[in-house]
Amino acid sequence: MGNGAKAQQKRERKGGKSGPGEAKSQLKSNAAALTIKCKTCFQSFQSTTNRKMLGDHATNKHGKQFEDCFEADDGVAR
Repeated sequence: MGNGAKAQQKRERKGGKSGPGEAKSQLKSNAAALTIKCKTCFQSFQSTTNRKMLGDHATNKHGKQFEDCFEADDGVAR
């Protein structure tokens, strides 16, 4: 009995999976994290986006202030 047969027996005894696991995707969790939305263009942002980035979006895209495009409590304070 060679080493290949021993490995096969071990796999059979172990049961369960017989190959690489199923690929896991973060697409659903990323979509669920898009909780901040611009009032002007309705672009979504992740809940971890900081206020500076949201303010930059409002200024650069719309020429408005942060308060005009987002709720006061949106964005992570940094």
